[in-house]
Amino acid sequence: MAETKLSMKDKRWSLHGMTALVTGGTRGIGHAIVEELAEFGATVHICARNQDDINKCLKEWKNKGLNVTGSECDLQCSDQRKKLMEDVCSIFHGKLNILVNNAATNITKEIVDYSAEDVSTIMGTNFESVYHLSQLAHPLLKESGYGSIVFISSIAGLRAVPVFSVYAASKRAMNQFTKNLALEWAKDNIRANAVAPGPVKTKLLESIMNSSGGDDSINGAVSRTLVGRMGEPKEISSLVAFLCLPAASYITGQVICADGGFTS
Repeated sequence: MAETKLSMKDKRWSLHGMTALVTGGTRGIGHAIVEELAEFGATVHICARNQDDINKCLKEWKNKGLNVTGSECDLQCSDQRKKLMEDVCSIFHGKLNILVNNAATNITKEIVDYSAEDVSTIMGTNFESVYHLSQLAHPLLKESGYGSIVFISSIAGLRAVPVFSVYAASKRAMNQFTKNLALEWAKDNIRANAVAPGPVKTKLLESIMNSSGGDDSINGAVSRTLVGRMGEPKEISSLVAFLCLPAASYITGQVICADGGFTS
């Protein structure tokens, strides 16, 4: 009896036998998420815009004994999103358990300085592509019988942050989409949640801090965290992995902050 209970407990805290797609998986939070899911036993496919970056990461993960594949994809392009999902369908034999919409971009400017092209680029990458990719993934998630989508949002979608207006709007839209998707797809055994990180040490954050007004904005956010520091990618990936586990099966439609207390 004790062995049976242990086996059931292990299953609740394992992703063995499950498949996952992580966008933007070669660096930062996405890279940490890939490793976290694979270490829990999932077979993971990643996408990124640079094939050399993908190859470098795949070699690294192979040496660690992690089961990861990858393909090049510019998520701003609708045809490439369709091709990505066709690849995932083929690799995972028509079933997908986990979709992590992580890839994102940002351009920091004052509101009056944004161009229509800036807005289109940010919204296209951060929201439109996420919406479309979720639509494309739906039949695969449904077919798996156990689907979980995690959106990587931001505290900027919850609180006003200087020079982040368009990025913030894209993440706020993502937050609401998370709730609507959870509502509509619950009948298909698909859960949806969003994780909203605070400032986390990544190359994207570094580029933002080197942009006009970005440094002051980020430092201001860090100063408002209760822990008084930036987060690490692994501190976000652990929450993402938890939301994908069977142990989290009653959690859906939530936007969960991992921000060092910024929004408390």
